[in-house]
Amino acid sequence: MKKNALRVGLAALFAAWLPAAVHAAPPKEVRLDYAYYAPTSLVLKQQGLLEKALAPQGIAVKWTFSQGSNRSLEYLNGGSTDFASTAGLAAVLSRANGAPINTVYVASRPEWTALVVPKDSPVQSLADLKGKKVAATKGTDPFLFLLQSLQKAGLDKNDVEIVHLQHPDGRVALERGDVQAWAGLDPLMAASELQAGSRLLYRNRDFNSYSVLSVTETFAKQQPELIKQVIAAYEQARQWAIANPDALAQLLADEAKLPLEVAKLQLSRTDFSNPQPGAEHIKALKASAPILLDEQLVRPGTDVAQVVDQLIQPQLAAQVIGSNVAKAGN
Repeated sequence: MKKNALRVGLAALFAAWLPAAVHAAPPKEVRLDYAYYAPTSLVLKQQGLLEKALAPQGIAVKWTFSQGSNRSLEYLNGGSTDFASTAGLAAVLSRANGAPINTVYVASRPEWTALVVPKDSPVQSLADLKGKKVAATKGTDPFLFLLQSLQKAGLDKNDVEIVHLQHPDGRVALERGDVQAWAGLDPLMAASELQAGSRLLYRNRDFNSYSVLSVTETFAKQQPELIKQVIAAYEQARQWAIANPDALAQLLADEAKLPLEVAKLQLSRTDFSNPQPGAEHIKALKASAPILLDEQLVRPGTDVAQVVDQLIQPQLAAQVIGSNVAKAGN
């Protein structure tokens, strides 16, 4: 009888403890990256918005500079950071290839890639690219943009000669005449337009991935309140960016050591209006599924649509953004 009572008591104690165990105690430090391709991360860092928000809880903030999505995801998946700023498609590839991560926020929708030709190029349409050399960086947004663009014109990668170069080298190759086109990436693309007179041959915002914020699944389960605080700080940065476009351009120019006009051109192609992960975002990512499989950028047989559904977790952002909307309406 006593044993049964003890078992019941222990079971009740365990049941009461279990839900609390899912949410771990807040860490002493939260670790984020910042990047030139994620302008609101620069605002967040420069203005100390997150430091101010977390100081009452005694949580410190550590910043790590990221040069690109791949490096950002290496930091996240390697345990060096808690939040990763990346292209949405890079997050899909990471999840599809075994990294248990969740995208929790949309920082912006940049039109950061297009097909670029030299200023005096006779190439006037996608069809004119047939037989030409095109520079691109494999596995990146610009590379996938190139493949989708060719497909739209009834061509495929075998109809052009893709020259695999890193983004800066692609710009140099274009301006030197070593290739006839380049799948460009801002701010290099904006700089080439303004400094070398390069021309955007083909633009398609729908073929551009989003700029997103991701965390590991474990962190998402253990620290939902902290994630909401980070999202709230990002929301402050986003609102400031929308209200202060000139100051944002100057900040980007200063941080990335860019001419101001290059920063302004890059930002003119960046949409900060919809931070909520949702149907529009999911649809855009799922549209890339056939090319990801064809190019073997994900494992054969991968259900990319399912990967996207598992990746995108909009609930925490919805709570923060919905709360902000409600406050604004009062």
